[in-house]
Amino acid sequence: MIPLFSVNMPPKEELLPALEEVLWSGYIGQGPKVEEFERMFGDYIGSSKVLSVNSGTSALHLALRLAGVSGGEVLTTAMTCTATNFPILANGADIKWVDIDPATGMISPEDVARKLSDKSRAIMVVHWGGTPCNLGPILELAQKANIPVIEDAAHALGAEWFDRKIGNTGSDFTIFSFQAIKHITTVDGGMLVTKRESDYKRGKLLRWYGIDRETPRKDFRCEEDIAEWGYKFHMNDVTATIGLAALPHLEEILDKHRHNANFYNVHITNPAVKKPEGYSSSYSSWWLYTLRVKERDAFMKHMTDCGVMVSRVHARNDTHTTVKKYITPLPGVDKFESEMVCIPVHSNLSYEDLQWVASAVNEWEPSR
Repeated sequence: MIPLFSVNMPPKEELLPALEEVLWSGYIGQGPKVEEFERMFGDYIGSSKVLSVNSGTSALHLALRLAGVSGGEVLTTAMTCTATNFPILANGADIKWVDIDPATGMISPEDVARKLSDKSRAIMVVHWGGTPCNLGPILELAQKANIPVIEDAAHALGAEWFDRKIGNTGSDFTIFSFQAIKHITTVDGGMLVTKRESDYKRGKLLRWYGIDRETPRKDFRCEEDIAEWGYKFHMNDVTATIGLAALPHLEEILDKHRHNANFYNVHITNPAVKKPEGYSSSYSSWWLYTLRVKERDAFMKHMTDCGVMVSRVHARNDTHTTVKKYITPLPGVDKFESEMVCIPVHSNLSYEDLQWVASAVNEWEPSR
């Protein structure tokens, strides 16, 4: 079976000595390795206001807290991982579902414009599969409404919008994930990038209970006054060490994802299958390669029978009991969700794998 995902660990000879050093250094919590990883990551995307955390979900939770969404509504897409939307509820805000463009699976600026109200506190966008959404009109709408944009870029590390790295596009907050099967991993972890220095400074406090860890104290183990309570969201030096070893390999990994996607773009020729679409201003990181097929479930069985692992990866969020009070018609989500399925595009696919996957897709014949 050709797997849908793979784990990208740095080469053993690079990672193990670095891990051994930090594991027996006497300092394995948040320390110098975390700071070094943040600097290195910031240099990559073009921002100094980066905060490492223990997961992409924590980064979203922190972004929503900094955005001040409590008591209001967050406009968001249902076509994503639940990790995007459940932190909205955890921050005491309501979800306002926005429809998507069924050709791309991403949030519709036109529906955002229709659903903005005096209760709106933020707009959450998701770069599905690593392809940037239609950010321009979203940023314009947010500016007119005087509310922040939060980019869920868990899929989109290394992606670009108008030649600018995602994380440096002008949005108020951008989050990234280093979960096990992302382009690079720290086993688990995440990063929050803020636009404003004030959010960066506040976020640095809130990610560790609200404690100021930089001001000198009378007793180095006992905190001074805490002005605002926070969380235990910080990263540690062990996971940061993995990130430091992984980040230099990111461009090579991205090149492979993009090469594999381009291979499919050329070699998948079945007229019964629609290939992914994006926007002219975007440059995808291709974490997912999402096909649209009319008889999706039968297609999935065909691919499994051919020895290729496929999945929807994420199901729509608006059908869960916990969000049933927010239900609203979403015809774009209906169409996209009924047809979409992802095929392997990861960096460890061989040329023979790519040929096999493309051939299996081309052999698919719908019943009507």
